[in-house]
Amino acid sequence: MAQPQLPLAMAGTDEVVRVARVRGGADLRQHLAELGFVEGSEVKVVSRAAGDVIVLVKGARLALNRSMASHITVSI
Repeated sequence: MAQPQLPLAMAGTDEVVRVARVRGGADLRQHLAELGFVEGSEVKVVSRAAGDVIVLVKGARLALNRSMASHITVSI
C-alpha cells in the first residue's frame, strides 16, 4: 500500500517525512536538490507558520516559503 503523500507545506511541526517528489522547473528542482531535497531524503519539520516551514535536511536547518515548500511532495 502506498504511503499517504502531501506537500511539505502541509506537514506538521516535529513530523519526520521522506521526500517523494520535487515538482517545478529544472532550475528550481536543481536548486532544491542541491539543498538536499532529493527523492528518499528524510526531512524533519522544525516549525511552520502560514505555510512557511523551517526544516532539518541532511543536518542543515533551512527555511522555505510556502511556494517552495508546495513544490516538494513528501510521504508521511
